[in-house]
Parts: sequence; structure tokens; C-alpha cells
Amino acid sequence: MPGSLSDLTRLRTVLTTFFALDGFIFAGWVVRIPAIKQQTQASATELGLALLGVSAGAVITMILTGRLCRRYGNHTVTVVCAVLLSLSVALPPLTHSALALGAVLLIFGAAYGGINVAFNSAAVDLVAALRRPIMPSFHAAFSLGGMVGAGLGGLVAGSLSPARHLLGLTAVGLLVTAVAGRALLRLEPPVPADRPRAGTPAPRRPDTRTRGLVIVFGLIALCTAYGEGAMADWGALHLEQDLDAHPGLAAAGYSCFALTMTLGRLSGTVLLERLGRTPTVVGGAALAAAGMLLGSLAPSVWPALLGYAVTGLGLANIFPVAVERAGALAGPGGVATASTLGYGGMLLGPPTIGFMADWFSLPTALTSVAVLAAVAAVIGVATRRV
Repeated sequence: MPGSLSDLTRLRTVLTTFFALDGFIFAGWVVRIPAIKQQTQASATELGLALLGVSAGAVITMILTGRLCRRYGNHTVTVVCAVLLSLSVALPPLTHSALALGAVLLIFGAAYGGINVAFNSAAVDLVAALRRPIMPSFHAAFSLGGMVGAGLGGLVAGSLSPARHLLGLTAVGLLVTAVAGRALLRLEPPVPADRPRAGTPAPRRPDTRTRGLVIVFGLIALCTAYGEGAMADWGALHLEQDLDAHPGLAAAGYSCFALTMTLGRLSGTVLLERLGRTPTVVGGAALAAAGMLLGSLAPSVWPALLGYAVTGLGLANIFPVAVERAGALAGPGGVATASTLGYGGMLLGPPTIGFMADWFSLPTALTSVAVLAAVAAVIGVATRRV
């Protein structure tokens, strides 16, 4: 049975901290990608292949993490993965080839994928216990952490080496995990009455219809998370390479995206309560498609930044809604399935854009974000009665 209201409030605070830490570390890495690309002397295609290491590590781990969460508990897996994530972010600056970069990003991706399934599963249980659609608030913390991490990265990009910067992220991550992790492990997970606790036999497998719905929610997550990955890994490079922006201003592009995404998610609970899930998903996807067309095809920096901001606002609440619904249907296994598809889109998108950038151009490649956002809107309309 769920704990007291004060325990649930403390749990919400601690989980919010881990979401923010995840965004902070990930954004701190992505704003240094241009410097790491130069250090390794990788082409766009080689960088795309190296970034595939993040994708592979994350997807493989996500498939396994649902089982680990059922066996050891969401809280324990969250803390362990937070430690691994903090340690592995310091590895990319130690590499001097695309192959070595891909190898260390495999480790980073494994930790990133694991923690995302674990704390999303914990958040789904908390949403069920509180009976309010608060899932966007957790993802707002992720976006806020990303905004701060990207902003800090932009500030230090010209004066601090990637090695020192990312080592600093390791220190911050381990410190936050030591404090928040201790609190998380002391709090009892609010397990709904119809879901077994960690260590108990696995529940009966979901029926075909339920599995199908989970996959549908995962596809919606995939289409929109693709845009998040593209903005993280290629947004700054597009501004700097194609529009001649200063490195600091280029890094601010992801900050604009993260800021509007944060604002959208902070208002997500109210939006969902007033409009419902389908209008929120469909309207947001359409807005993101329009914003990304502007962001990728604008002829100068400032309209592109505006497009990035509109894209962030449109994508804000789609992924949280998709993961929450999948988790409500099928528990940690549902979260793992939707997250695997969703983060697969986020992490497989960047290397795909790298290939397309070599074949065509980076601005053309980035228009694929708008296309997939439009696909998410169509799926949302098609499943509006579900």
C-alpha cells in the first residue's frame, strides 16, 4: 500500500533530484560534442557511428532493466545506475579516435538507459499512488537539469577543456547521488495493490491488446524523442557549422530548447487535467513539427533559435505521457518497452542524422525531426479513442 502523504512528498522530491541530475550530466556531455569531434578528428559519419555506442548501450540495458527493477526494486537500480552514469561521463575526453569514443559511449549509454527505466518506473508508481498526472513535472526536472548543464557548458566551452569539465560533472554526480541516493533507499516504494513488490514472482504476462497498446505508446515516444536526441547532439553543431554562430551562442541553442521544454513540462499537469491526453499529444506534436522546420531551414541564427524554442515547447509533454501510460498498463515492463522504443529514437536519431548530413546536408537531415513529430500527431489522432 502507498505510504503516508509526507513520505510520498519526500519521494517526489528525491526522484525529481535524480531526473534533474540525469539531464544535467547528459547535457554537459552533449555541448562538448563539437570539441570531442575535433579531438578525435572524426567525420560526420564516424561521429554518428561513435554516438551509436550510446544507443546500443542504452537499448540493451533498457531491455534488462525492467527485470532488474522487478527483482531488486526501482530505487536500488536508480542509485546504482546514477553512480555508473557519473563515472562514465568523464571517459569521452580520454579518447583520441572514433572507435575508442564509441567504446566508452557504450558504457555511458548503458548507465543512461538503466537509470531512465528505473526512475521512470518509480515515478509511474508514485503517479498511481498520488492519482494525479504529475509525470511531466519529473521530466521538467530533467529538462531543467539539461538547461543548466548546457548553459554551464556554454559558459566554460572557451576556457575549460572537455576533460576538466566532464570530470567536474563526475564529482557533482557522485556528490548528489551520495545524498539523494541515501534518502531514496530509505523510502518505501509506493506499490499499487495490483502490482507485486520487488522479489516476488513475476505477474502474469499482459495480453495481446495490452502489449499492442504499450508498443503504440512507445512509437509515439520514439517519434518525439528522436527530436530530443537530434537537438542534443546536432543542434549546437548546426548553429556553429551552418550558421557561423560563436561556440557559446551555439551551445545556447540547446539551452533555448531545454528552457521551453522545461516550461511546457512545468505546466504539463495543469494542461493534462484541462485538455486531456490526446489534445496535448496531438497539439504538441504539430507545434514541434512547425518549430523544427523553422529551426533547421532558417537562414540565420536568431530565427533558428526561435525554431528550437518552439520545438521544445511542442515536444514537452508527449514523451512523459507515453511512458506513464505504458507503465500504468504493464508496470516496469511497460516502462522498459516504451522507454526502449522512445530512447531508441532519441539515441538512434543522432547517428541517423549524421549519415543523412553526409549524404545531403545537416539542415536537410534535421527536417526529419519535423517529419517524425508529424507522424506522432497522426498516431495520436488515430488512437484518440483508446
